[in-house]
Amino acid sequence: MGPLDWVDEELAQLKRADLLRTLPPPLRAAAAVVELDGRRIINFASNDYLGLASDKRLIEAATRATRDQGLGRAASPLVCGRAEVHDALEQQLANFQRTEAALLFPTSFAANAGIIPALVDRGDAIYGDEKNHASIIDGCRLARAQRHIYPHVDINALESLLQKSQKYRRRLIVTDSLFSMDGDLAPLSQLGQLAEQYDAMLMVDEAHAIGVFGEHGRGVVEHFSQTDPQLEQRVHIRIGTFAKALGVAGGFVCGTAPLIKWLANRARTYVFSTAQPAALGAAGTVALDLVASEPQRRKSLLKKADALRQQLHRHNWNTAPSASQIIPLRTGSPARTMRLSQMLRDRGIWAPGIRPPSVPEDESLIRLGLTAAHTDQMLDFLVTTLQEARGSMGPFP
Repeated sequence: MGPLDWVDEELAQLKRADLLRTLPPPLRAAAAVVELDGRRIINFASNDYLGLASDKRLIEAATRATRDQGLGRAASPLVCGRAEVHDALEQQLANFQRTEAALLFPTSFAANAGIIPALVDRGDAIYGDEKNHASIIDGCRLARAQRHIYPHVDINALESLLQKSQKYRRRLIVTDSLFSMDGDLAPLSQLGQLAEQYDAMLMVDEAHAIGVFGEHGRGVVEHFSQTDPQLEQRVHIRIGTFAKALGVAGGFVCGTAPLIKWLANRARTYVFSTAQPAALGAAGTVALDLVASEPQRRKSLLKKADALRQQLHRHNWNTAPSASQIIPLRTGSPARTMRLSQMLRDRGIWAPGIRPPSVPEDESLIRLGLTAAHTDQMLDFLVTTLQEARGSMGPFP
């Protein structure tokens, strides 16, 4: 018996429960149509919501920066890894989000994992939505504060927890703005009111909403600020990513100048991570410019998402509470979910099956991620193919 023999048994248990993940075949690009096993397949698995990941303008900016400054930065930002393009991009981000300052992180996962423990510690409390992203959950676990989890978007439950929280030194409410699996929006106006009433910090992760929601593409905070002008001031910490709608890579945080200075000193994932390549910063600068200059991308995307939801509802598919470009199809057991995903793949559609622990035990689903590059014909083909698959599998929940 060896010290790693337990791994085989654990993997066998995952397989018996239909929860074993295998690495998918490599795809050439994060586009609406990809090549798989020598054939073209429509990709509904991507987070490239605005279709920028393969945009030539981003590629050219990254190429120029690589030729000028090389690949890796070779050190953390606080040592010698910080480039001029990083400073310029942080100023651009702060202007974009209308905050005093911003700070770049290697990824938005690293941002959440480092920022939350820098904000709260022993003697403090965190209040998080039960469907927050794994990066938020792990950041909360790394912090030594008392954790309180409230039912998904349940404002009354959160307020009840806050009413009992007077003993804590600091309090932090943290939530996704757009939930990555259900595709629904957090009740940010109510969260902002509670944060103000109970003197709590409010941290919002806009990873899936940046570039998509809001008049200027700033996210769900901007979206709800149209009817709640005080919301932007009530959200104290804003997390975002370049890796989804902006088509690049890397995370960031926006907030007050003192907050950003504090995080640069105390967020361990910033202090102890090598700075991102200058090429990513250069491409990110162009991506933000395109969000401003090409608003039709997000407008078209959300219009297509609404139309697809209506089609799916007419055919009695359960899309949960989706109100965005992320549309889940509740499919029942992990086994049925993966069977449907494979049937779609066989028919020319790449749509992943999502199983626990990514979702709760009884909420396995097919996650559809729409992009601005999907055509109406692609969406019609998706609905037709889903109907054909359901015809051979029987009804879904």
